[in-house]
Amino acid sequence: MRADDITQAVLAREDVARYLQGVEDTPAGDARGRIEAYLDELRTTQRYRFYRALQHPLYPILRKVKRIPENIEHAARATAAGGVVYVSNHKSHLDYLIEPLVLDDHGIRPPVLAAGINLFGGPLGLLHRHVTGAIPIRRNSKDPLYLVTLKAYVAEALKRRDLLYYAEGGRSYTGELKPPKTGLLQAALQAGRSDLAIVPMAIAYDLVLEDRLLPRAQAKRRARPFAQEVAEMVRHAVGYTSRAFVTFGEPIELGGFDPGSRRDLVGLAHRTHEAIGRLHKVLPTALVASVMRPSITRAELVSQVDALIGQLASQGANLAVTSGREAVDDGLARLVARDILVESPPLVRVRDRGTLRYYARTLGHLVSPARKRSA
Repeated sequence: MRADDITQAVLAREDVARYLQGVEDTPAGDARGRIEAYLDELRTTQRYRFYRALQHPLYPILRKVKRIPENIEHAARATAAGGVVYVSNHKSHLDYLIEPLVLDDHGIRPPVLAAGINLFGGPLGLLHRHVTGAIPIRRNSKDPLYLVTLKAYVAEALKRRDLLYYAEGGRSYTGELKPPKTGLLQAALQAGRSDLAIVPMAIAYDLVLEDRLLPRAQAKRRARPFAQEVAEMVRHAVGYTSRAFVTFGEPIELGGFDPGSRRDLVGLAHRTHEAIGRLHKVLPTALVASVMRPSITRAELVSQVDALIGQLASQGANLAVTSGREAVDDGLARLVARDILVESPPLVRVRDRGTLRYYARTLGHLVSPARKRSA
């Protein structure tokens, strides 16, 4: 769909046209100007050939992360049947690279991404607008004109393209799976495509590149300037390696949901979010962090992790390991190398409590309240 076509389609939508006729305190002329300005901001172009080539200059970062897909056949089946909205959790700025590349690795057509507008400054902004095709999102906007324009734009874009967006909005600063936002999900329901489906997906890393930066941002209750954060990420990347598990869930067809029903929207949001939580890979670093005390023997650590694995297995969690010994051998080595724990036999001690808590909280949606209180 050409830029002029999508603009006309958005302006013709009933919910947008209402503002163009003048409502409440917004004169029609003022509304049109603001809507067209927002459309100019939202408009992007994906040049897939150049997008694929991005992995070559980004190789120094990407080579540090081993991409491991799970259930990729769900994405292949959904794209063969119609349009797809991928809905993911959000761990790291690397998500924008890793998840689309997993699809590309398997010959699955690329979605456009929805990303925070803070990522659209400078050279990176040009890259997003003219290569990756990412849609800039003003996450904290309360302007009804912006919100109606955004939803209309996404609904029209979904008539031709697939979309990948992050249900939590921004990254989780605490490690926890945050409550879902519903704006883009509502736009998907309003797209009017009978063949559109949600594909829940979850990404999990052994170690998150920004693991020390995110808890700090949470403590200050504000995001750092993106350029400054990138510089710190590069510094923390020295010696960094991790696996990235990208797990796809069963498609959820949208044909049975009423676009005008708030109840249907909330139910779909919770269903999708619960699926993401179940898909999230439970990795050794998170298991070790969840049971760690200020100091503990390795044998106690193995026993505690064994008990936690048993609890999670009974809930159907997506476990990467099945024994406490296996989890401790892998997870402890990674956390020690990251300078989060230190092992001085027979004891394991905490060196970086804030970052350790970040990894422990990644299992917060799976761990029972009783275990949380005792941790």
